[in-house]
Amino acid sequence: MKETVLTGDRPTGRLHLGHYVGSLRKRKELQDTGLYDMYIMSADMQGLTDNAKNTEKIKQNVFEVVKDNLSIGIDPEKTTIFVQSGVPELTELTTYYLNLVTLSRLKRNPTIKEEIKQRGFEESIPVGFLTYPVSQAADVTAFDATLVPVGDDQIPIMEQVVEIVDTFNKLYGETLVRPKYIVPESKSSSRLPGIDGKLKMSKSAGNCIYLSDDTETVRKKVMSMYTDPNHIRIEDKGDTKNNPVFIYLDAFCTDRKKYEEMKEHYERGGLGDKVVKEYLFEVLENTLKPIREKRKYYDEHMEIVEQIVKDGTEKARKKAKEVLKRVRKSVGVEYFK
Repeated sequence: MKETVLTGDRPTGRLHLGHYVGSLRKRKELQDTGLYDMYIMSADMQGLTDNAKNTEKIKQNVFEVVKDNLSIGIDPEKTTIFVQSGVPELTELTTYYLNLVTLSRLKRNPTIKEEIKQRGFEESIPVGFLTYPVSQAADVTAFDATLVPVGDDQIPIMEQVVEIVDTFNKLYGETLVRPKYIVPESKSSSRLPGIDGKLKMSKSAGNCIYLSDDTETVRKKVMSMYTDPNHIRIEDKGDTKNNPVFIYLDAFCTDRKKYEEMKEHYERGGLGDKVVKEYLFEVLENTLKPIREKRKYYDEHMEIVEQIVKDGTEKARKKAKEVLKRVRKSVGVEYFK
């Protein structure tokens, strides 16, 4: 019997290179093995938790993230692509799981704490946003997912998901599948910095290279990238460890010999930033060109994209109904024959 993979994206904007190395690339690898039942979710309900006053933003991007997935090679014949709000069973599962989590535990979650700080919520935290790990537990368990690919920043969320599963099974009997999570193998792939040198590439910070960016936009962004501020002259020794250009090269460059030679040259001095950036642009174009071409097809055939999501959502809901029926029986809320 195949294992099941569940992953997804908040449709708050187009997906970028950080998403690609952190999750998209891995989900395609898993799909292409043929060893897994794959579910990919456009998580519009999670997107609304901090965008309730800007619903148009979510509406505009639900299909954008789907097109990003299709463009990197996600195949709807092999993978079920669905929209979260089209599976109302997830909401009922969330309600049952909410009773198993304390407010103090939610507030202690490191990822949630950091996100609250970044958004400046302080005590004005939307309850839906605070309970994100509980919603995540519903998403994962609704499909009996055994494997969940995540970035490093999502590890605390998944740890809490596992806690919820364990608590439920202890209280009501073995009902839910206990999931495992996997993170990117290399450090550079776990979290790409922004092109401005900030720790995280972020849609809200505007420091991203998007999968859908055209060639000239990618070139401009690469050539404007932050490097080592102390590498003023070409002959100066340069820092590669904290240099976004080299971090990106480490994540994307397939010619490891050339990468290592360039890295060593930069560190000993004598290699200019422009040369390194030109090479990075070449490397990124090798990745982005086929993605861009595939996306163009889906941009021109939105009816196909919509049908893929419609069919996928119907299939996802059928599976979620089976799991919910099992959960309701375990909890004991079935009163009528």
